[in-house]
Amino acid sequence: MPKLSKTTVDKAAPDPNGRDIFLYDDTLKGFGLKVTPKGSKVYVVDYRTPEGRTRRFTIGRHGSPWTCEEARKKADEILRELRVNGTDPMEEKAAAREALTVKELADLYLAEGPAEKPNKKQSSWDTDRSNITRHIGPLLGRKVAKALTSADVARFQVDVAVGKTAADVKTGFRGRAIVEGGKGIAARSMAVLGAVMSFGVRRGLVPHNPVVGVKPYKGEKMERFLSEREVAAICEGMTILEDIAMLNSVMANAFRLLMLTGCRKSEIAALVWEAVDFDRGCLRLADSKTGAKVVPLAAPALKLLADLPRTGSPYVFPATRDGRFGTHVVNPEDCGHVVGLQGAWEVVRVWCGVEDVRIHDLRHSFASFAAADGASLFLIGKVLGHTHARTTERYAHLSDDPLKAVVERTAGRIAAAMKIDTGEGAEVVALPTGRRKRT
Repeated sequence: MPKLSKTTVDKAAPDPNGRDIFLYDDTLKGFGLKVTPKGSKVYVVDYRTPEGRTRRFTIGRHGSPWTCEEARKKADEILRELRVNGTDPMEEKAAAREALTVKELADLYLAEGPAEKPNKKQSSWDTDRSNITRHIGPLLGRKVAKALTSADVARFQVDVAVGKTAADVKTGFRGRAIVEGGKGIAARSMAVLGAVMSFGVRRGLVPHNPVVGVKPYKGEKMERFLSEREVAAICEGMTILEDIAMLNSVMANAFRLLMLTGCRKSEIAALVWEAVDFDRGCLRLADSKTGAKVVPLAAPALKLLADLPRTGSPYVFPATRDGRFGTHVVNPEDCGHVVGLQGAWEVVRVWCGVEDVRIHDLRHSFASFAAADGASLFLIGKVLGHTHARTTERYAHLSDDPLKAVVERTAGRIAAAMKIDTGEGAEVVALPTGRRKRT
């Protein structure tokens, strides 16, 4: 066949008879593409060892990082090493597998995992990377991956929970990462470790996943719901903080919009004017944690947005400082969206006396007010953009008050039909049996 190229690889189709198909390149002997019955496309190189044995080495699955040209370079490198030094890539791979550390396997997972899971969001991969860097690497990174045991995994979870990986790390000119322990962090790190080991199993790098069977911690619930009094105190406090120049108005308005919409922090921080539909009263978010969604806006939220100044930046809440040098941005069009909301919120919550309230609790509070007003969990989930009903079920316990209100309204109507006095006075009601009862 002609030289393997992106076009020929893309056009390659599985065999209707259920057999593997091999397409070989006519310019680099031994380099080819295997197409499985399920349609997977894998680059391979066939070669003969100095002892005369024929072997097939798997380079990798088609896609990032293995494009046709990158796979060809790898195949050429393997064949050259075989000719010059007699190096058998299969034996090298076996030796590397024996010595592969957890850190090396995790790095491979971060480099090649996205090709296996193209629908996984970049933000999720960034979270995985953070867990690997902050927790998995320091505690398990040097261990041989194939020798990792369930006991090692269980000990790892305990160590993260008690804070053995806690640290305060400088991440840039003004950046800072505070790494903490806790059962929730430990459970999430366990999930990432499990994904790394599963990846290793699929690649044939480790014999089994030692995370399977180790019971993860149940994270402590961190939900906190604001009362109307606390909402008023926060808003009044932010106004004072703005007046005394302790809180930037961009950040203060971002917090106000968070309270008025129930959006996630990332959705508001990165909000662009293009996504604000004043005519239909909504935000049209092209991307979010659950994909594209439309967020309905109430009149107060629309007014807040309408009153915001337009600086020339595409972002509703633009950055006010250049994070590299700490100077004011000269050209707003060149700056990104606001950052540092967490640091600003630390000031707000201490000033307002709500130290236990997180930014995400503003979203929970929006839902709690909706539940207290009698909104159904289904509609609350729609407003918040939940894709699974069970995510919204966390607000079910807040339905006590609305249920009582339903009971009061329903019983009130029935009482009126029965001519029962619902006040402090008592009324005698005739029962169907002819007896009389004092109520």
